[in-house]
Amino acid sequence: MRPTVALASLIIMLAPVHAPAAPITFSTALPVGEGKIINREQLVFTRSGDDPTNTGLDVDVNSLISVLAYGASEKLALFAALPYLRKELRRSGSVRRSSEGIGDLTIFGRYTLFQRDGIGRTLRLGAIAGIKAPTGDDDESDALGRLPIPLQSGTGSWDSFVGIVVSYETLQGGLHSQLTYQAKTAANNFEAGDVSRLDVSWQRRVWPTVLKPNSNAFVYGVLEANIIHSQKSTVSGQVNNDSGGTTVFITPGIQYVSKKLILEAAVQIPVYQGLNGTALENDYIFSTGFRVNY
Repeated sequence: MRPTVALASLIIMLAPVHAPAAPITFSTALPVGEGKIINREQLVFTRSGDDPTNTGLDVDVNSLISVLAYGASEKLALFAALPYLRKELRRSGSVRRSSEGIGDLTIFGRYTLFQRDGIGRTLRLGAIAGIKAPTGDDDESDALGRLPIPLQSGTGSWDSFVGIVVSYETLQGGLHSQLTYQAKTAANNFEAGDVSRLDVSWQRRVWPTVLKPNSNAFVYGVLEANIIHSQKSTVSGQVNNDSGGTTVFITPGIQYVSKKLILEAAVQIPVYQGLNGTALENDYIFSTGFRVNY
């Protein structure tokens, strides 16, 4: 049998066995077949601190993010993401303030503009656009009064974003990237700065090292980079010089992939934080969860 025919036969045998690996820190590149449904559940633990004013200020945000994706057609995929958030602020002197509840709902679509398939590989270019609706509470209070805006479960604002996503997949793994821009609007006399971000994810199969027709589970090593730039926010029309800036994360991770179930974990490590004024720095972001294909 010729090598190309043998490879094509192997691809046909393996195609229904497992879902491909995908980025961990962003969902826009999730592969969704026509008529298929994907449910992704992620636990995300974020620790921020190192306040330059040395007030001993730390903020933890723990979230459960539920994502549903549906393949509306061969080219169009629809997504919805809703977080459940637990936020806590700690300051020296044992002052603690917290909130808990559903966050803002994000709905977006991805349309494939270009696709080129070859033996054992595929290249796709898509456009994405979506909105964030203010479904979370933005007026929560505690014994000390109204909670500061960063501690609210919701923002109260309608935001929108657009971008492009590129995916290249082979039998060995994949390379995915997105470039997005999110425009923020004002609510409660506050307007967060617009956010631009570039995300790149590389997945490489580490087990089994050799594919066989009876292979039914796979382990991928994942390495991602996230570059996030936020403009300064405004409060009552005045620019907040202690907000905004650029953060760069390097994100190692791992995925276990079978036909229906994907298990994953990753940690985002900040390697550069060019923030403005006394804006809090990220210590780390840890993500873990699963993805189910229907």
